[in-house]
Amino acid sequence: MQLPDIEQTCQQLATDLQANLASRGIEQPLIVGIRTGGVWIAEKLHSLMQQQEAVYSVDISFYRDDFTRHGLHPQVKGSELPDTIEDRHIVLVDDVVMSGRTVRAAINELFDYGRPASITLVALFDIGRRELPVQPDVCGATLDLADGQLVKLSGPQPLTVSLL
Repeated sequence: MQLPDIEQTCQQLATDLQANLASRGIEQPLIVGIRTGGVWIAEKLHSLMQQQEAVYSVDISFYRDDFTRHGLHPQVKGSELPDTIEDRHIVLVDDVVMSGRTVRAAINELFDYGRPASITLVALFDIGRRELPVQPDVCGATLDLADGQLVKLSGPQPLTVSLL
């Protein structure tokens, strides 16, 4: 399988996101990346869209529900969010949406900071192996991967993507 060009995909993602937000009358959303790859994509979108407010990040380590199942040990780096996100429009960015569990954990953490007006989910890639009913609102590309195949994003400069 040939992966799409990451620069071109990010540019299209920024264009599609701007159109999505404009159609809903959202002008200055809070851009929040899910650590780590989501933060890299969020920073890229922030630059391409020429947003004024800083990019924020969430570390979902304490919100995961599958650490014991997979034997994972969280390496918490901490979230960087404003004191409150009450009534703010959030653009939540992840590099790859697969099961939906990472997104669920990120939303749980966001609600600990307040009740946002809306959350728009943006993903660079959608793999579509859902365990939870989570769909990106804006997606760069949908990938049809073989069983056991994964996508790895490396970065932040340069952003590269590879198959594992």
